[in-house]
Amino acid sequence: MEANILAPLMFVVVFLIIFSGYPVAFALGGASLLFAFIGVELGIFDWNLLYAMPERIFGVMSNYVLLAVPFFIFMGLVLEKAKLAEDLLTTIGTLFGRHRGGLALGVVVVGAMLAAATGVVGASVVAMGSISLPVMLRYKYSARLSSGVILASGTLGQIIPPSIVLVVLADQLGISVGNLFIGGLIPGLMLAAMYAMYVGAVAIVKPEAAPALPREMTDIPWRELLTKVAVVMLPPLALILIVLGSIFMGVATPTEAGAIGSVGAIALAGARGRMSMKVLREASVGATKLTTMVMFLLIGSTAFALVFRGLYGDIWIEDLLTGLPGGKIGLLLVANLTIFILGFFLDFFEIAFIIIPLLAPAAALLGIDLVWFGVMIGMNLQTSFLTPPFGFALFYLRGVAPPEVKTTDLYRAVIPFIIIQLIGLLLIIQWPVLVTGLVP
Repeated sequence: MEANILAPLMFVVVFLIIFSGYPVAFALGGASLLFAFIGVELGIFDWNLLYAMPERIFGVMSNYVLLAVPFFIFMGLVLEKAKLAEDLLTTIGTLFGRHRGGLALGVVVVGAMLAAATGVVGASVVAMGSISLPVMLRYKYSARLSSGVILASGTLGQIIPPSIVLVVLADQLGISVGNLFIGGLIPGLMLAAMYAMYVGAVAIVKPEAAPALPREMTDIPWRELLTKVAVVMLPPLALILIVLGSIFMGVATPTEAGAIGSVGAIALAGARGRMSMKVLREASVGATKLTTMVMFLLIGSTAFALVFRGLYGDIWIEDLLTGLPGGKIGLLLVANLTIFILGFFLDFFEIAFIIIPLLAPAAALLGIDLVWFGVMIGMNLQTSFLTPPFGFALFYLRGVAPPEVKTTDLYRAVIPFIIIQLIGLLLIIQWPVLVTGLVP
């Protein structure tokens, strides 16, 4: 009887500790040791299983795929710290600003570009929030539309490759990062297009919410404007094409492409005369902090997985998920609802390291395409950055938003974009070819 209860109880206790505010990595590790001890005392768990822990930690530290994470984070931070993102926002805003809703549309375009150039949500939201939001409010844009479009466009880095989320998901699902990047390309661009369509609809229905910029702001000769756009846009586009092209064509692994992207970002910043020791230091420290957090989470989740399996929790979860009414549909419904609800309270890394290893074996047993499954989860996880009260994008924008933008405005601003994300999720569930069509 105890063997049947202990694994589910361990699962519940881990989440109680996490929701109490204790750091997730230590909650996982501490609960694992506690339940290992209880299991030994009850004669269910064997201490010898923990001898595998050092080897598993070494496996995490020597994981070549995860080496892509610090490279892509560093690349994004260099582009942000060197103010290349600021150049993009200013120039694209001037290009589209002469039309109603143009500034908001420019934010969507730049958000998609930054997603493809960085894969780092925090960098995109902070850059667009600090540069575009004051300008949009100054020219009488609705605070809700302005905030919502910045928050939603900033989170495109979750699904448009090279996404840190997709790298982690590929590792947890045991599939090719390159295939997951290819699978995420069309859904990511589709989501950006849906944001743009929503902005266009608001500009038509409520023109006062998204007015055009004054003529004196956009009265620049076309030749001069196009030259400026080419100078600002072409280098980042070239970097995106080199990084993603090398992965999609099989010339480089995602890790190697991340290294190329990091060097390319340094070169771009240097060419604009903005590469300095300050930029290099800030980007390096930021990448190191985030990578260290990921590694500690991985070590904690490795301990959790080891003890959970030792208590036969993997068999319990597998029987539970494969025995759901409706088979595949039942699993997909439970998986999406679980991830969506947990996204209100947990970071995507925490969900990826705790929940995905439990879902993946059941999905594979039911014959679900894991590339499609990974992209579906990635799109669902994107909502975790926007859902109140703990959506990280909300915190990022709150930190740089002007005082007149209230926290309640941010909460209301994201609602239409969460609905759009859920519509996108339903589209790829209904038509899996949107994900699998380009995957070799």
